[in-house]
Amino acid sequence: MHLLLSQIVFIICISAVYVKGSPFLLIILSCETVAIPFLLCYTVFMKRNYQQEMEEIFQELGHSSPRLLLHSCCGPCSSSVLERLSPHFDLTLLWYNPNIWPQAEFDRRLEAQKKLISAAFPSVKLLVLPREDTPWYKAVSGLEKEPEGGARCTECFRLRLRESARLAAKLHCDYYCSTLTLSRHKDPVRINAIGEAFGQEYGVRWLPSEFKKRNGELRTAQLCEQFGIYRQNYCGCEYSVQKQ
Repeated sequence: MHLLLSQIVFIICISAVYVKGSPFLLIILSCETVAIPFLLCYTVFMKRNYQQEMEEIFQELGHSSPRLLLHSCCGPCSSSVLERLSPHFDLTLLWYNPNIWPQAEFDRRLEAQKKLISAAFPSVKLLVLPREDTPWYKAVSGLEKEPEGGARCTECFRLRLRESARLAAKLHCDYYCSTLTLSRHKDPVRINAIGEAFGQEYGVRWLPSEFKKRNGELRTAQLCEQFGIYRQNYCGCEYSVQKQ
């Protein structure tokens, strides 16, 4: 019996997969001629509290003010995020949103972002990249008919967060993150996973977040009303308009 057990070698293979947009862990236990697959829900067995992780980092920082590059998807979403981050970081806000369509809407949203910073967060530096949509259309090619929240959105996140990480490293920022986790329509697990991966690639620390927690969306609505900030009625790309 002991000899038999000693001859059995178990190999555990773990990979992340998505089932209808939700992350799961696929664990395969194998021994010689037997393979047993187990599909374990990520949110049950490995759920992370991104809000708590962020607050723990705030505690670690103490009274220091490290540099953080914040990718902003739009002015409204950035409002409550800036309010939450500004006591802890020396902030630069990055406007990189080649997904926004058409040009007139891009310009209107950018003006709303500038208005918010000028009125409420004058110490925040603003870095604007022009609307060059060719890389975006290339990234989502073949995914035009995907539902909102699907694979097209994943590629959109990847494009914007990769550039954010690259610029954060170039600017010698200590951290970077995105306002994308404010929306209840966005998957925080996916966004944080992408952000962490590019942070490792470019050597800059990703700040974990789930900004919609602690009434983030409600606070956003209050700040937009207070400062008269334009709030759009679709996510940004032309395909999100078509899905309405």
